[in-house]
Amino acid sequence: MFGTVACFLLAVAPALAQAPGSGGPTPNAPTAVPIDGGASILLASGVALGLKKLRERRRAR
Repeated sequence: MFGTVACFLLAVAPALAQAPGSGGPTPNAPTAVPIDGGASILLASGVALGLKKLRERRRAR
């Protein structure tokens, strides 16, 4: 038990004595996400469904 604690203390002391790191590279500017492909198809289908429902309501009156 004493040997384990001694090894732990001897290994931890040098790690605590080290200076903090640089923090890594600075992040780049966030990339803009274009709204195309699946999102535009989803938006167009939503508009089409809304127009269909609106026409069905007007015909029911």
